Amino acid sequence: MSTTSSPGIERTLRGCRPADVDPVVIDASDLDSTAPDHLRDLKQGLAARGYQPAAVATEAEFDADSTLERQREADRLRGLVRAASFLGAGRIEVSVAADAECDEVRTVLAALSERADREGVELVRVGADDDA
Repeated sequence: MSTTSSPGIERTLRGCRPADVDPVVIDASDLDSTAPDHLRDLKQGLAARGYQPAAVATEAEFDADSTLERQREADRLRGLVRAASFLGAGRIEVSVAADAECDEVRTVLAALSERADREGVELVRVGADDDA
């Protein structure tokens, strides 16, 4: 992964102009579904009202004692990464309780961060001292 920015980014930014849309953060708990049909309808509805999803926000609940529950939560978060990408959001904001900090959770979040990067979305830890 490159740590330098592409010269194409600067060229693209020079050509940017303001858009008459309001960025919004979508709370994941407000999503009825992450199915593509639902997300397509949501995206169209938001655009029709002048909104652009900037981020999808969620709280992660990891059960430190259950591998199965950690896997279910990782699967849910992967679905939200995909949803954020589909909606055109640039970030997914994940809040993780301090008592859920363990090596397994850090590993899950690192993998999710890589997945988000591949999907063109930045995974950001919120409510914590460090980013994932």
